[in-house]
Amino acid sequence: MSKGGFSRPAGSFVREPAIRVFSTELRESRLQFRDGEDEKSPSFILLPTGERCNRIFICGEVTQKEKRGDQNTFYTARLRDPAGLFFLNAGSYQQEAMQQMAKINQGDFAAVVGKPGIRETPDGSIFVTVRVETITRIDKDTYLTWIDDAAEQTLDRLEKFGSTDDSMKASEFYNTSTEHYRRIVYESLVAADI
Repeated sequence: MSKGGFSRPAGSFVREPAIRVFSTELRESRLQFRDGEDEKSPSFILLPTGERCNRIFICGEVTQKEKRGDQNTFYTARLRDPAGLFFLNAGSYQQEAMQQMAKINQGDFAAVVGKPGIRETPDGSIFVTVRVETITRIDKDTYLTWIDDAAEQTLDRLEKFGSTDDSMKASEFYNTSTEHYRRIVYESLVAADI
């Protein structure tokens, strides 16, 4: 039985909900894991505020976009929210996302649904990216609404912090300062003049 008392047929597929998260929290994430034993098991990132996510919904202003590669073409971009930058990519395995990203310009506001991933560079640095599933041009009012929604979801995670298994793991792994993330929410709302 799944939530709501409905059972799913064996082998059915259910997408994970897209979590709203500010760039600073995503960039500070370091714990990535699979929920299951096989290679098809979903990969999750544990956010410092105590929620696992394998899909996120983010918005911001495109500050940079670059087309790379000759034979294996892909796009990279940076998306700025009030807390900092998200690093985006879309390649040949995400044809629709790559086509959508081609139509987005520097200076546009955009909404993105994507999969976060943690990479370690050869020198040992940690780099958190978002593999774009969809990207859409939006207006500034939609962006401001997203900031409000991301703030609310972050505060909700902080309210539950320490009372769920995932938040207890986050507390242990990250030594999370809930005040740090409350300050990010406050500063983001002030910067957006909400």
